Amino acid sequence: MDWVRGNTLGRGSFATVNLAIPTNRSTQFSSPTAVKSSSSDDVFASYLLKNEKEILDHLGYCPHIVKCYGHDYTFENGGEYYNLFLEYAAGGTLADQLKNHGGGFPESRVRRYTRSIIEGLNHIHAKGFVHCDIKLQNILVFVDNDTIKIADFGLAKETGKEEQSQTTTWAGDECRGTPMFMSPESLNNNECESPADIWALGCAVVEMVTGKPAWNVGSGSNDIWQLLFRIGVGEELPHVPDELSQQGKDFLGKCFVRDPKKRWTAEMLLKHPFVVVADDDDDDDIVPTFKHVHPSPRSNFDFPHCPFTTGSSSCLPSLCSPADRLRRLVTDQRPIGWSETDGWTSVRGGY
Repeated sequence: MDWVRGNTLGRGSFATVNLAIPTNRSTQFSSPTAVKSSSSDDVFASYLLKNEKEILDHLGYCPHIVKCYGHDYTFENGGEYYNLFLEYAAGGTLADQLKNHGGGFPESRVRRYTRSIIEGLNHIHAKGFVHCDIKLQNILVFVDNDTIKIADFGLAKETGKEEQSQTTTWAGDECRGTPMFMSPESLNNNECESPADIWALGCAVVEMVTGKPAWNVGSGSNDIWQLLFRIGVGEELPHVPDELSQQGKDFLGKCFVRDPKKRWTAEMLLKHPFVVVADDDDDDDIVPTFKHVHPSPRSNFDFPHCPFTTGSSSCLPSLCSPADRLRRLVTDQRPIGWSETDGWTSVRGGY
């Protein structure tokens, strides 16, 4: 594929996202396209991008999952880079749109967006995979037709598969994902299967409704430790918004079940009345023209000054007790290689 690297859309700890501009008409992708790149010298970052490419290839086409147009290697500035070509979303992410909206979305829009996410998850799970990092920062918005698509499959895995790799010690025996969206079984047992995606979906719905994270927590390390303890070993559930309809509250009740075996599946949730949207249910609150993007992701807790923010999370040995596992998350006993921040710097909107 013949292309040149265009404007930078975002920059993070593991990859940089640019516009990819085709230089001839025979190229396999259309313009504009986003190219996600990492240095081949960074084995971990390259692994994440290659894993994303492999997962997207296995998933195939789904209207609710970002398209992948291929990959290649380039030599730039004296080094080799691995490049992944992805569908360009001019609206940024749902997290960006929520911030621009200045509060929670109207429930009619939440219903439509939630259904799209579930349809994407249903496809992912039916194909035998788990996303492992569902959150608003990983849902892209296409403002031309007001559609959304699931993106960022770097942490995704095959259902039931425990990966063994010297370069990815967070996989297999250790949990993965974003702590604020992690399910109890993810923190307690390193169990990241399809029910964990459903728990994270519930957290995303709460955030869409209220404009705030599903869990209320301060920015101090003690507050965060207490939150992780509440998720992992307590009996508390995320707060269900009072302003949500009874159908919406019931929907969240199906997502926030601490026992993953009793949690509703994506296929079951598609039949829930909260997301069975009639043709005349669409509101006229159209997604606004994209104006500004905050760093994405700003942090896993979405707190600007949070002392505990991570990217792909490398949690704890499976033989530790839940209390010990959570304590190591927020002390200097964290595993080597723990990322202190996602580190994304937004340069301009669009991905």
